[in-house]
Amino acid sequence: MSAANILGSMKQDGSRLMIHPADVKGKWTRARRIVFALLIGVYVLGPLIPVGGHPMIQLDVEHRRFFLFGSTFNSQDFWMVLLLALSFVFSLLLVTAQRGRVWCGWACPQTVFLEGVYRPIERLFDGPRERRIRLAQEPMSLDKFARRAGKLFTFLVVSALIAHTATALFVGPRELVAMISEGPRAHLEAFGLTLGFTTVLMFNFTWFREQFCVVLCPYGRLQSVLHDRHSVTVAYRDARGEPRGKLGVAKGDCIDCKRCIAVCPTGIDIRNGLQMECLACTQCIDACDEMMDKVKKPRGLITFASQHELAGQPRKSVRPRVVIYAALLVVVLGTLGVSLATRTPFEANVFRPRGAMPFVIDGDVVRNPLDVHVFNKNPGPAPFSLVVEGAPSSETIIIGTPTLELASLTDAHVPVSISIPRSALTVPVELQLRVTDTTNGVSKTLPLRFLGR
Repeated sequence: MSAANILGSMKQDGSRLMIHPADVKGKWTRARRIVFALLIGVYVLGPLIPVGGHPMIQLDVEHRRFFLFGSTFNSQDFWMVLLLALSFVFSLLLVTAQRGRVWCGWACPQTVFLEGVYRPIERLFDGPRERRIRLAQEPMSLDKFARRAGKLFTFLVVSALIAHTATALFVGPRELVAMISEGPRAHLEAFGLTLGFTTVLMFNFTWFREQFCVVLCPYGRLQSVLHDRHSVTVAYRDARGEPRGKLGVAKGDCIDCKRCIAVCPTGIDIRNGLQMECLACTQCIDACDEMMDKVKKPRGLITFASQHELAGQPRKSVRPRVVIYAALLVVVLGTLGVSLATRTPFEANVFRPRGAMPFVIDGDVVRNPLDVHVFNKNPGPAPFSLVVEGAPSSETIIIGTPTLELASLTDAHVPVSISIPRSALTVPVELQLRVTDTTNGVSKTLPLRFLGR
């Protein structure tokens, strides 16, 4: 089997080949480091930073409540979560159709933590690529044992910290600190969750690494469906680089230094064309540009380009699949935006009491018993007022609790009784119940049909 027909992380005999990417410098590498720093801040600090009295991001599954950037959501708002997920999916489809697998190389948590956290730690203990390869082949020695022990211990500490952050995403940072102080015996579920996260992170970032992207992640296999010849990807310019060869011998610009292979985190040769394993990390672009500078040749032998551009044909940015993805994204984002803009910080509903008659005739008076359910979705406590409007002047309205205060994500049932003389019911009586969040000045008007004719 030729080297071009097997994975870059596989030997000729089919066994695993550990990838040790070389260090690289360049504009794309600098940009990725900035992006990694920002995303690590979001991924790690999101569940820890308080906003509006609650974590910036928390998924409290146990109590069916969710906090996101100061807003509070409950199980009734789950459909908004689906819209948010759909917006991410359609955004990913649109970006992939236009710019290839940039999500994988720039924003995926797998890449962000591997390249932004774990590989720098590995370089700190094991040195540059050549030293790491030699160290892996050397027999066990005191120096090798010390390096391995220090690296694995640091990996374990970092994995445990990330795992605790992941647990805080579900239980909250204050609750997590309390659980830690009380010990694992008092919180076996949270302890098991954190231990499971730590184990998965250690296995993934210590050994599995790029195999997650190559073997498990289905996104790479979707590229063949999402891409077309107009999609911009990391590409090698064959027309300029071939025929390749050593410096002074090659007729093309490629000097066959294999620097692009050495820096690739999945071990592929980008010169073989678009491949499923390519993460669009752009490390090969920086490496090739660096070599072109050394041999006094123009940059851009490896660059962002579409298959049509490589063939000398114009590229179309607007294509049917792009229009479809963009339209779906606009529809989903528009729906989500309108939903968030019109969303009230509380829920209010009116019910007829269970097991009771819808109306009671008491002499010349008809009485309707009602049950008003109010749910506070504010991040903090909020006062509410209840008023019945539109009733005849001869009505009698009794509201169990005309004003009440509810803690965040708590509810209350308020009994309401409306009595109207039978002589006033010659026409249908339409009433309204106005529930007002007096802190925010937000009101919700609920229609009421008085029964008894």
